[in-house]
Amino acid sequence: MADETVAAVHVVARRSLASSHAKLTTHIVDFAALGALPPVDEAYLALGTTIKVAGSQSAFRAVDFDANLAVACAAQVAGASHLGLVSAMGADAHSSIFYNRVKGELEEALSGLGFAGLVIARPSMLAGDRAALGQPVRSGEQLAVRLSRWLRPLIPADFRSIAARDVAGALLHEVPVAVGKKVLLSGAMQQR
Repeated sequence: MADETVAAVHVVARRSLASSHAKLTTHIVDFAALGALPPVDEAYLALGTTIKVAGSQSAFRAVDFDANLAVACAAQVAGASHLGLVSAMGADAHSSIFYNRVKGELEEALSGLGFAGLVIARPSMLAGDRAALGQPVRSGEQLAVRLSRWLRPLIPADFRSIAARDVAGALLHEVPVAVGKKVLLSGAMQQR
């Protein structure tokens, strides 16, 4: 919203956002019955859950695959030629791990839509203030993030925890100018 070249930001979400801005319009939607989106040039997908929060693998897939794909298709119809996705380290459509397989299947589906530019961010463990965003706090994750900060010099860059704002910043930088498909691993997104 601080970018002067951006006239408006439209957010489609399951619930209201805590922030407001003159450029920001939030659309509370049912992703299973997503309607038309306003005209857009680029779109960013950061919708996700966990199997524990979703309650089942099928409910997880409905969010992490179906809802993201629905938004991407609607954004393309609304004029988006560039797309950014927050995926996950280890995303692979052929993985035996369900979470990684769903993330990889989404990446493949988005790759087939024909966007002029597609940027896929595959962060390692995301670090940030989940409580401030109204998201469930995961004590094991908090401990792992603290430990990874202490061990940072010993952990390869692509496996280090990464601030959510660094992932967002990398996508905001790369998506508007992307040509074809580009995958960003955590090491390439880390603030230096």
